[in-house]
Amino acid sequence: MSKIIDFFQREIKGQPAFAFACNFLLAMTTFSLSRLFFFFVNSDYFTDVTFSHLMNMMAGGLRFDLTALLYTNSLYMVMQILPFRFRFGEIYQKVAKWLYIIPNALCIVMNCGDTAFFSFTNRRTTCTIFSEFKNEDNLLGVFANGVVDYWYITIFAVAVIYLLYRLYQSPSKADGCTLKSWRYYAGHALVLAFFVYFTIIGIRGGFGAYTRPITLSNANEYVNKGNEAAIVLNTPFCIYRTIGKKVYKDPKYFNSIEEAAAVCSPIRQFQKSGEMNKMNVVVMILESFGKENFGFFNKHLDGGTYKGYTPFLDSLMGEGLTFKYSYSNGRKSIDGMPSVLSSIPMFIEPFILTPYSTNSISSIADVLREEGYYTAFFHSAPNGSMGFQAYAKAAGFQDYFGMTEYGNDKDFDGTWGIWDEEFLQFYARKMNEFRKPFATSIFTVSSHHPFNVPERYKDKFPKGDRPIHQCIGYSDNALRLFFKTMSQYDWFENTLFVITADHTNQISHEEYHTDANIYAVPVLFYHPGSNLKGCREDVLAQQIDIMPSVLSYLNYGKPFFSFGNDVICGADKDKYVINYSNQIYQLYQGDWLLQFDGVKTKALYRFKEDVMLKNNLKDSNPDVVKKMETIVKANIQQYIHRMLNDELTAKP
Repeated sequence: MSKIIDFFQREIKGQPAFAFACNFLLAMTTFSLSRLFFFFVNSDYFTDVTFSHLMNMMAGGLRFDLTALLYTNSLYMVMQILPFRFRFGEIYQKVAKWLYIIPNALCIVMNCGDTAFFSFTNRRTTCTIFSEFKNEDNLLGVFANGVVDYWYITIFAVAVIYLLYRLYQSPSKADGCTLKSWRYYAGHALVLAFFVYFTIIGIRGGFGAYTRPITLSNANEYVNKGNEAAIVLNTPFCIYRTIGKKVYKDPKYFNSIEEAAAVCSPIRQFQKSGEMNKMNVVVMILESFGKENFGFFNKHLDGGTYKGYTPFLDSLMGEGLTFKYSYSNGRKSIDGMPSVLSSIPMFIEPFILTPYSTNSISSIADVLREEGYYTAFFHSAPNGSMGFQAYAKAAGFQDYFGMTEYGNDKDFDGTWGIWDEEFLQFYARKMNEFRKPFATSIFTVSSHHPFNVPERYKDKFPKGDRPIHQCIGYSDNALRLFFKTMSQYDWFENTLFVITADHTNQISHEEYHTDANIYAVPVLFYHPGSNLKGCREDVLAQQIDIMPSVLSYLNYGKPFFSFGNDVICGADKDKYVINYSNQIYQLYQGDWLLQFDGVKTKALYRFKEDVMLKNNLKDSNPDVVKKMETIVKANIQQYIHRMLNDELTAKP
């Protein structure tokens, strides 16, 4: 036994290949620790996960960790397994050490970043992150705020990176191998061959054909609910696997696009008679104003004592038409504009960030501009931020008003843009100057991380139990002052206001953490002095319904492009809502919520009565599954076909 131990110490332990194996296992361990930390920080989103299920997902996640770390450590591995004795040089090994420490530390930072970011997006980050923030001028400030605000994540990241550095295994400073040259090179050539084989298998994800190559969707093999895929996956894997990848591939569920169109067609035309009612249109997209923040929708919460943080908007809800069940079509700000203004939902990746963003598109601005409307888009961030200015131009808005046009940097909030109160007043004044009729839209910014309010409003609004709540109160008050100003103008009553949110954020109550309600945002149509009122419970609404609903209300009778439907004049009980996250398409229809992974149905719930989505009824309701699957497949095929073939308008 002593001879075996001596041989191991002399011939194996000190070798660079053995050091690589030890350090690779260390990196795998840091990924598992990061996964556990991710789960515990975001545990409010995974209330149904049992210990055994968590362990199953942890085990499944090792496949994705292996692939990500083989990509990350490929250069380091090559340096350590080359069958040459110069590997033992001191400088050579110092270089190798930092080629290990730095890339793996960056991976830890990526995973920890998503630990914080998940509450905003409900999924792991992909390579589109580079396009999403490429026009931001204040990324350093945003990062610094995040490091401070999420201090506990920062401490964890630093601790794990220190662990990586402290436990790093270096090979011997001298080659202790006593094997003769030909045996040395032959033995190490075999080691090299083993690692090459190991790397190929690891990157592909296994031996079987079904794992070639392992992709993000493979995470669904280990989950019970769609958002749990974020536990199984890791952020470096998601970034590596989406770099340079084709976003869309025609699924060919139907034999032809005409066959799919018989189920779902985005070319709409209302049967209208008489003249078009050319009233003004104002579409307001509120940053992070999820439904949970509204007392109006949540009288049942906290034993009936819940007041929410939006007293003004709650009062406005009673003066317009809104919906008990209304949802966003994406989870990011960058998803909101195409959904709300162009009736294009987010499937797979944000439309603005795909190569197909240069396709010809239509929008509510484009359609109304052709009817003689003046159109303008407002966003108080630095011009170019989030790609909104480019999208507004492509969508047909004649003018863009951003931080540059506002012209007073004293009102800058220090992070994202001009404070909502000041910019909304600017918005009101500008609209009063515009020729009529006009169609405008605004995207607010103040209810966003780092969740600050102007100094004069410190301690004025309820702080609730989340940092965002004070900001929601501030922006709600800014909207109150905005409508107070607007009501003084003679064109106010000849204006249709539409109010929605881009997505939800910082959730407090358990029922809003579900796959269904993580998308719950308000949709309000407000026409001062009209009979357009009520809170409908029989109709489902979504962001992509806004454009067709506005056009219907204006008595527009020409063809237009829209994946949504009219929920004002033509809503029916078969109306559905569709959205996508974590490789899962969700279809809400009637009382049902179907989850479809692109191949098969994963779950079916009665989401209105089973609020927490506890009872999966897919096996006992095959007819419902078949009907809803057909609708989902038709939407997917229409969407992808039209993206690939540049057919996102009603024009021939």
